[in-house]
Amino acid sequence: MSMPPIAAAPSPPTRPAKVEIDGVSLRYAGSAPDDGSNLALDDVSFRVAEGEFVAIIGPSGCGKSSLLRLVSGLYPVTAGAIRVDGRVVDRVPPGIGFLFQSDALLPWKTALENVAIGATLAGRDPGTARDKARALLQELGLGAAVDKYPSELSGGMRKRVALSRTMAYEPTIFLLDEPFSALDAQTRIHVGNRFLRVLERLGQAVMFVTHDIDEAIALADRVVVMTAAPGRIAAQFAIDLPRPRDYFQSRMAPGFHDLQQQIWSVLRREMQGVLNDED
Repeated sequence: MSMPPIAAAPSPPTRPAKVEIDGVSLRYAGSAPDDGSNLALDDVSFRVAEGEFVAIIGPSGCGKSSLLRLVSGLYPVTAGAIRVDGRVVDRVPPGIGFLFQSDALLPWKTALENVAIGATLAGRDPGTARDKARALLQELGLGAAVDKYPSELSGGMRKRVALSRTMAYEPTIFLLDEPFSALDAQTRIHVGNRFLRVLERLGQAVMFVTHDIDEAIALADRVVVMTAAPGRIAAQFAIDLPRPRDYFQSRMAPGFHDLQQQIWSVLRREMQGVLNDED
């Protein structure tokens, strides 16, 4: 069966690049001296413009999370270069807000104190930081949990606290690794809408890793689909849905289903290589 047409989707030419990924490869050393190295990413190149929301999707193990760590300066590239605001990344760049798959909350601090850390790092005085933290937690449905410690919260609640902390920092670039994965469906819609409102108001660049095709389309300006490992760029899709958007209602918009089918066709092809699925 012939593949559906793939939308070419370069970064918007009218906006300067915030993140430039040029010919980037990443190779991990083996765990033992006689183990061979593992190529995780191979010759990856694309741009993220200022204020652009780019969702990254691909099979498990294709290097999506590793790519975010390279942009954040936590890992060095093996080949190629990454630039943030025109400067080569060789350490953690200023203005990076990274939300990991694990929530990384400080267990000895309350939800309020954890979120206030983000506002304090953004230069807020302690009183203002606490007020901002309280407002974010309230809006994400955690008003009753402000004085609770991470051990007293469910996994989904912890994830919302971590997201609130990242939002309190107000970074110039959001690097988000499946930030809604621990949330139930209803909470995911509420948190997704809150997140969209903040980003559409502040206009930060976003790199967002997800396994959810519908979520990627509903949120992003562009969807980058990666190949099975070693990760390369399989296709890019421009998402032309108007903003402001609704995290759930956008899925009813004209053209959403066509995008969904095109992205799934590429992703399914890559998944067949991983799962050896002949169907």
